[in-house]
Amino acid sequence: MQISFLLTKYIHFISIFGMIACLTSELILVKSTMTRSALKSVGRIDGLYGLTAMLAVGAGLTLWFGVGKGFDFYNHGVMHLKVTLVIVVGLISIVPTVFFIRNGKGDPNENIAVPSKIRKLIVTQLFILACIPLMGTMIAYGIKL
Repeated sequence: MQISFLLTKYIHFISIFGMIACLTSELILVKSTMTRSALKSVGRIDGLYGLTAMLAVGAGLTLWFGVGKGFDFYNHGVMHLKVTLVIVVGLISIVPTVFFIRNGKGDPNENIAVPSKIRKLIVTQLFILACIPLMGTMIAYGIKL
């Protein structure tokens, strides 16, 4: 087995754990009312979430189109569903990210009301992210839809 394949799989795997850790941290830290300073801190975690997401997608695409088991092995319904879920998570993540960026600026001690939809969107992302590794396992075992 190629070292590039193993390293790419490892990066893919670890970055998914990083995404889940960041989102879990956000869920724990986001309260109904927060100071701008606290929002800025959560925004940094959200930035790390974005970085780990880019690493996961980059490694996944590298596996699909480069060092993996070949395009045909991955190119079927389960993989398409997995990619769709990744895109959905990415789109959902825009709203909390914009909120953290916009509201992290200003007087650091000012209290800001956090809409309940921010926490709901974080929970939704976590739920969808929990489904994505199942798709990866199905793909690895050759299960196709």
